[in-house]
Amino acid sequence: MQVAFSKPQSTDSGAPVPDIPAAVDVAVVGAGVIGLSIAWRLALRGLATAVFEREAVGAGASLAATGMLAAAAEHEPGCRDLLALALESQRQWPKFRAALEAQSGRDIDFREGGTLVVALNRDEVERLRFRHDLHKRCGLPTRWLGGPEVRAMEPGLRGSVAAGLHCADDHQVDPRLVMAALRAAYVAAGGRLFEHCAVAGIDLEGGRVAGVTTDRGSCRAPAVVLAAGAWTRDVLPPSLVVPVRPLKGQALAVQTTGDTGTLAHIVWTEQIHMAPKSDGRLIVCATVEERGFDDAITAGGLFALLEGARRAFPAIEEMPVEAAWTGFRPSSIDDAPILGATSIPGLVLATGHHRNGYLLAPATAFAIEALIADGALPAVAEPFGLDRFDAAAVWQGENVTAENAKAEYETGMLR
Repeated sequence: MQVAFSKPQSTDSGAPVPDIPAAVDVAVVGAGVIGLSIAWRLALRGLATAVFEREAVGAGASLAATGMLAAAAEHEPGCRDLLALALESQRQWPKFRAALEAQSGRDIDFREGGTLVVALNRDEVERLRFRHDLHKRCGLPTRWLGGPEVRAMEPGLRGSVAAGLHCADDHQVDPRLVMAALRAAYVAAGGRLFEHCAVAGIDLEGGRVAGVTTDRGSCRAPAVVLAAGAWTRDVLPPSLVVPVRPLKGQALAVQTTGDTGTLAHIVWTEQIHMAPKSDGRLIVCATVEERGFDDAITAGGLFALLEGARRAFPAIEEMPVEAAWTGFRPSSIDDAPILGATSIPGLVLATGHHRNGYLLAPATAFAIEALIADGALPAVAEPFGLDRFDAAAVWQGENVTAENAKAEYETGMLR
């Protein structure tokens, strides 16, 4: 069997190329999970909305993602504002899901089994206890499990699994189904979508936004939402610095069978994450590489994924590999999203979601909807403005790494 070493299939419909509208109320740059979620909500508010995507829907990072909604498992020390946003978005997901499935007529494979974070040896147990203590201090309802309890929940895991955390509220969706549903819901709400239509620049008049110029023409708009993910910097006006970079990840999918069995939960180890989908795929992700936009699938990356999965779930050795791919997480210096207005009136940012695009999609969409339609961000989104950075002081080169950028952040070059 030939293995497709590429991203999962996009939702591009192959429909005739539509004409660019002369003017809309809001132009959205980027048709990933963030851009389409925002545009859908704005269209439901009655605003004339156009989305411009340089490739096909989801082609940037969204179709390369796993679809984890893991507020607890993702939480790290010092990220209380981000945890509050993540928990709010997690609370919004059932309402968001119901509306999305109703308007699109499509199921998104929303799975509520929770996430298991497992320790495979004694050293990992100590680090897992630290994580559990952090969760308790933050009021997260995660439950400590001994090795036998972990294996009772996931019998296919290696018998030496030593301990685990069950994050019962951390769920998942299938990115391919979510992106197809968002596309259908957005169009059903009256939105206009332009794929393979790269935005060359944001038009300004009198110091404020006037629209966008694309490779197929211009579209006037008093508001532009920049949701271009890792490609954000390609579209920015020269006067604006936004500290978002691509963080490469390699991932693969294997096909489970009745003989191999599968997992009932998302399973995290210190090396990898494994996410079972209802169609029998098991997604194994993801490397973290500071490689710019290098999209090569490497032997080392695949080895790391497969070896990490085999350490926890031996049956993966017998599963056929369906696909492997790369994606580019849009990562800011502090790994938190950048949301809201900029110094250029009419230009709104919704970028930098790192590996939490699906988790944060509802909260981001409702926040940007509130900002544009009602004039203000919700309080939970306020800490994530661009003004938290003194970005011009540090973000000048193309090759800034996470290590030196975060060091500058921590020593005060960024506020």
